[in-house]
Order: sequence, then structure tokens, then C-alpha cells
Amino acid sequence: MQYGIFSYQNETPRVGIRHGNRVVDLSVLAELGVFDFDSSVFYELFLNEFIALGKEVHQRARTQVQTWLTNNEIHPEAYLSVDEVTMHLPVRIGDYTDFYSSIEHATNVGKMFRDPENALLPNWKHLPVGYHGRASSIVVSGTDIRRPSGQVKTNAMDTPEFRPSERLDFELEMAFIVGKDSTFGEPVNIADAEDYIFGIALFNDWSARDIQKWEYVPLGPFLGKSFASSLSPWITELADLEPFRTAGPVQDPAPLPYLASGVSAPNFDIELEVTLTPKDGTPTVISRSNTKYLYWSMAQQLTHHTSNGCNVRVGDLMASGTISGKDASSYGSLLEISEGGRKPFPLEDGSQRAFLADGDTITLRAHAERDGTRLELGEVTGRII
Repeated sequence: MQYGIFSYQNETPRVGIRHGNRVVDLSVLAELGVFDFDSSVFYELFLNEFIALGKEVHQRARTQVQTWLTNNEIHPEAYLSVDEVTMHLPVRIGDYTDFYSSIEHATNVGKMFRDPENALLPNWKHLPVGYHGRASSIVVSGTDIRRPSGQVKTNAMDTPEFRPSERLDFELEMAFIVGKDSTFGEPVNIADAEDYIFGIALFNDWSARDIQKWEYVPLGPFLGKSFASSLSPWITELADLEPFRTAGPVQDPAPLPYLASGVSAPNFDIELEVTLTPKDGTPTVISRSNTKYLYWSMAQQLTHHTSNGCNVRVGDLMASGTISGKDASSYGSLLEISEGGRKPFPLEDGSQRAFLADGDTITLRAHAERDGTRLELGEVTGRII
């Protein structure tokens, strides 16, 4: 099921699930006695309390909701149109880590900024590279994104200037939400890693490339990333993705034993799409990619994160990093699509883009489909102001 936090008119936000074009209010189902566990969690402002109940309770909730939906007529108080509600950030995010798990993206960026013949750094194929980001600036889909300012120094400048970013970018990512606390000082075994994952959600890690370029040496991203990230309001349970498992890229060299899962299908076949819509303009699809391209799986990301004893907590968010495929039609950032700004690309309305202009809206969408079964994973939108 897809869980989110919604409000209707001026009422208090609460927990709901997506059911087609409607939202089912789980607080109403709780009042009707549908659940056999502590259903007060469905009155909370975030999903954390429900998530913390564990996967056995999540499965009971799934079964009880599905039984109620099948056996009962539409209850007007429980059903609301998605167009009638306001969606909110679904989880109270404690910590946020962003990985760099797409080998195509890492290679493309390495060719641009380092040695085209040695695009990947020596560590890249041995561990999931990541950095810690700002949970405080993760916002729900639909929130306007203010163009950030920062220090910028181009090759033509002798000294940096503080100014609005002129190379504002999106990043097509998938995030997962931690569903179980781990113990401080104890690594999570890769065989158990998915037990610690509640579900996934689309994620846009907005990036100011000119600010990032000047600041990132030697400690990595800072203000070029921390100004905003956009998260889908709907979290899809990991259990829903089982029919869409697939093999990932061949890992060569083989990972060290603590990262070797032995699972034949650690990835998920999820189709991704990005559209760019100018102010008062026509949407243009600028990328189609897939999560199956990720070199490092979610289980490997979480296992590596905890391998030194760092504990994770319910509500922590870990993002994949930009998801790019093997050709330009599947690149997950404007940095790659425009080749670092050197090759602007056309939009449907006849204009061109290398990076984002004020008024542009980026929309990420995702779905999985196999053997006649289609699962919509929602969307993430953000408009530059």
C-alpha cells in the first residue's frame, strides 16, 4: 500500500492510503474498528509511529484494509478525492544520506570533471559512496523551490562572487525510508538489510552546480545541495515491489563479503520519467530511466551505512543518487543532458534549456509494470521561483 499524510479543508493532518484517485482515511477506519492493533497511530502527523510498529503489523494493516475495501460499500467519510486534499511531508525525517549509486551517472560526471579515461575514482566499485545531507530542507512535492544564492567562481573569474545560481539542476532519485531502529555499535547484516526498509518514494535532490563546483573540494557537497530536496507525499511499501524484482548490473570486482548479498534480484524494475514545463509553456519529457540501472542496491547502501556501527532510526531517509541509464535519453540530470551546459536542448515550445529557468516546473513520475500488473508510485513536482 501507499501511505501518506493528508488534510482535508482545515482539519488536522492524518494518515491515509492512496486507492486509485481517492484517499482512504485510515483514522475513519480506526473509528469503525477495522484494525486489531493500536490504531491511534493513524491520527499522527507523521507515519513514524505506524512504521515503528514493525512489518508484522504492517502486513495485518494491509490485510485488514483490503478486506474492508472488498467487503464494504463506499463509506463517504472514509473516501476523499485526491484533488480535494492537501498532502504533507509523510515522515518526520531524522537523518538523510544521499548515495551515488548509478555507475552511468558517476561515469558521466567523472568524464566531465576529471579524466575521461579514468572517470571513476578507485573506491567507486568497492563501496556505495555517500554523504550526509540536510533533513531540515526536505520538502513535500508541490513546494516551490527558491533559486539559491552562494559563492560562485567561474574559470574567467579571479575571485568568487556571491550571487544567485545560474546552473540550477534537478536530480532524478529514489529514496527509501528506514522502518526499524538498529542498535548503536552493531552493523546490520546484508541478509537482514531489507527488514530495516519500510518503503520507497520518489526524490528530487535539487542541485546548484555552479555553487557546488566551487565549494565541494575537499569535503564534498554543502550549500550547492542543502537548500532543498523534494519528496513524494506517498511512500510505497517494500512488499508491494516484490513482483518487480530484477537483477542489477554485474558488480566487477565482486564486492567484499559484507556487501555480498547472494540475492539474484536485488534491484527493482521501476520506470522513471522526468518532464520540464516552462512557465505558461508545454511539458517536455526530458528523460526516461529505470531504477534497475543502480549499481548499488538499497540493501547494500544500508548495510554499508551501518558497517562501522552507525545506527539508523525509523524515519531516516536514504536516497539513491541520480539515476541515469546508458544513453542521453535516460540521463537523470541536466548536467548530463546538456553536457555541462555546453549543449542546450530544445523544449516543445521552441525554447531551449541547459539549466533551469525561473518558472520552470520539474515533475518526476514512476511506475512498475509486469505481467499485466501496473503499480503507480506517484510523482514529485517542484517549481523554481
